[in-house]
Amino acid sequence: MKNKSYVIWYNKGGVGKSTITFHVASVYAENNPDRDVVVIDMCPQANVSMMLMGGGKKAEEHLQGLITMRTPQTVVGYITDSIIKSDISDLTKYIIDLHKVNPNLPENMYLLSGDGNLELIAPLLSERADATPLSESDKPWESVHSIIKNLTERQVSDKPCTYFIDTNPSFSVYTQIAILSGEYLLVPINADDSSIFAITGLFNLIWGTENKHPVYGKYTFSSKVDNFNIERPKIALLLGNRFTQKKGAAHAFKALSNEAIKKMYDEYCKNPNRFIDIDSNSSIDSQESFEALYSAELRDFNSAGVVAANQGIPLSKMDKNIYYVYEERIQVAKEQREECRKTIGNLVSKL
Repeated sequence: MKNKSYVIWYNKGGVGKSTITFHVASVYAENNPDRDVVVIDMCPQANVSMMLMGGGKKAEEHLQGLITMRTPQTVVGYITDSIIKSDISDLTKYIIDLHKVNPNLPENMYLLSGDGNLELIAPLLSERADATPLSESDKPWESVHSIIKNLTERQVSDKPCTYFIDTNPSFSVYTQIAILSGEYLLVPINADDSSIFAITGLFNLIWGTENKHPVYGKYTFSSKVDNFNIERPKIALLLGNRFTQKKGAAHAFKALSNEAIKKMYDEYCKNPNRFIDIDSNSSIDSQESFEALYSAELRDFNSAGVVAANQGIPLSKMDKNIYYVYEERIQVAKEQREECRKTIGNLVSKL
């Protein structure tokens, strides 16, 4: 078995990237004990790191401890050591064993933590990437943008790894690095107008516009990726919030989700090579067949999601009806827990 890597990105905030990463990575690790699962947090807000480390004040204190180490045990530590050519052979200097920090998580889960200083080193990354090559073999842009990609080819133990890379919605240099680190792209999208409009932007940013601008076209991310012949991730799944609900008030959401699926299907028809090649007996010749194979339903997790994020509890370990979040009593019905668990389980089964 070989390593796999999934990057969770969409060029719009508020679509649940960090929450999705937390739940998907946890369930994937439970279902695949023969693999190590590593979450790489490439968002300066470090939300998924906080969830994975147990949530709340305890996780915040632990994160601050990682950030303030002489060599930060975070993405910033790994990236800066990679740039200055320090020895990065020992991954335990950077990656933490999550089960030791949060016993609720499987023993095969690891984290390269997020770090607010990622925002502060962004100008350095951009400057290094755009440096003048010193020789024909010197490719600073490619080297900087391959730092995390190179990491995803490594193993933590003797097991193969599956990496899940959380991202920021911006298209900053560290987001570009994150996107190029994944083999597969998971696209979370809400059923609302602004999310639908952002679909065109996603394709333009990663693959470029159909007509390259005569002035700035050669400086874009997509042009640089083409010049260096770097492989982009393939779209594996569209993760739709309320996409398949059809009753009552959800009719409005279904109308919006139909439009989102339509835009994605149109892109598939124009460039199917940008999507993974699904080995299926059924051909993809309609919007309906495309939706069946390339989309997965999400749902509002409501109180279950609040508890999971605050206390770092995967859905499979959520077995109580009552939890306390900052001394507030939160009720999580068994039916809700089971529905959320089933939804994430169905999503993970498609990976």
